[in-house]
Amino acid sequence: MQLVYGTGNVGKLRFMQQILSPLPIEILGLAPFAGRLPAIDEAGNDPLENARIKAAAYYEALGQPVFSCDSGLYLEGLPDELQPGVHVREVGGRRLSDDEMIEHYIHLAKRCGGTCRAAYRNAISLVFDRQHVYSYMGDDISGETFLLSSVPHPERRDGFPLDSLSIHIDSGQYYFDLGPQRVSTTAAGFLAFFRRALPDISSFSGPFLS
Repeated sequence: MQLVYGTGNVGKLRFMQQILSPLPIEILGLAPFAGRLPAIDEAGNDPLENARIKAAAYYEALGQPVFSCDSGLYLEGLPDELQPGVHVREVGGRRLSDDEMIEHYIHLAKRCGGTCRAAYRNAISLVFDRQHVYSYMGDDISGETFLLSSVPHPERRDGFPLDSLSIHIDSGQYYFDLGPQRVSTTAAGFLAFFRRALPDISSFSGPFLS
């Protein structure tokens, strides 16, 4: 089975291809469909709304099964007007590059005294056709609470710039220095979502059915 992942972020595409490799599906990104992609207004109030908006729009444009993800980042100690929320990569209506994101979040961490507790809320929406839409936002696909630091790690990971500022709370180590442990918290949840959605969608009646 072939599924389109509604993202142009190569890092996110590789991440999903890696964690879904045990399943008999091929994951494609949006690059092969250049020229057929709609402009999408991600006007949702939370990650789940935005994931649904994107997946529905890409399905209508491409006419084949597609899924989209969205995230919201929430930092303890910041006023509401400074919370990234669903606009993790956008500031003042402008989309930031990886380097610009690092600089912006260094500034936010400094406002908290150098570090602040943070957490992502992640959501996914999978559209087989108009009758079979599976959407989910739960703790098992959301990241654990971590520390956002104003001191960046020297390494960078394309598509995931904030990894350079993220510190594991219990160990005090940057996630870059934890090896495979860094992806384990969300990988199992995403894999479980697809295992539950794929086998027999005609009789599915679980919590993912929209």
